[in-house]
Amino acid sequence: MSEDGPDPDDDGSADDRAGEFVLGTLAPAESDALRARLEQDRPLAAAVYAWQDRLLPLTRRAAPQPPSPALWRRIEQSIDAAAAFVATPSPTIGGVPRRAGPAPVPWWQRLGLWQGLSAAAVAASLVLGVMLVQRLSAPEPPRYLALLQSPDAGATGWVVELQAGRALRLVPVADAAPVPAGRALQFWTKPQGAAAPTSLGLVRAGQTLEVALSRLPAVEAQQLFEITLEPEGGSPIGRPTGPILFVGRTVQL
Repeated sequence: MSEDGPDPDDDGSADDRAGEFVLGTLAPAESDALRARLEQDRPLAAAVYAWQDRLLPLTRRAAPQPPSPALWRRIEQSIDAAAAFVATPSPTIGGVPRRAGPAPVPWWQRLGLWQGLSAAAVAASLVLGVMLVQRLSAPEPPRYLALLQSPDAGATGWVVELQAGRALRLVPVADAAPVPAGRALQFWTKPQGAAAPTSLGLVRAGQTLEVALSRLPAVEAQQLFEITLEPEGGSPIGRPTGPILFVGRTVQL
């Protein structure tokens, strides 16, 4: 609110000004004028307390943060200073006790504290709201699926699950035939237009394999995946040498 905002004596907007006072958005002069009226203006004080009750529950939307050691020291110093002020005898003027000033308000009852908490809660709620909208509006990365089937019988033996931002998963879906002694199953991929397939490692029959996407040359639809029978330890020449046991291409879901 600007310096030339509503007159603090205009009761028509008292509730609005009380809310802005709690949020800490009033101009300094307006805030000081409203604070000076709180002890005498009960309706205005009630409006301030109502706004505090309304806004403080928002603090539960943000994760609590433990006070720092420096903050605890300032709190302790404030309490010690307040106690010393109250315990100090009132000075006299000409033998007449001087009228003591008002006792300091305990830190937990200060309106400034609740103003800060309320403003922080509102700010945290706005940030969380923006993050939620951004997350909901962000498009989900495409997902791909490939059914690896035996070339002769057409039976599905494995499923490839693929999505950007996640590891590739090769999942067995049928009972695996025993691998001959001295041989191994090797997993390959070949994107469209690639000159040669890329090895994704050896596969254990009947066990799920996860492969980091950084090892793949591409992630796309119609990408070829296959499992071949190779010598124990894998192909010695970096490309398939044995028969293809299962093969398939990805489709986008």
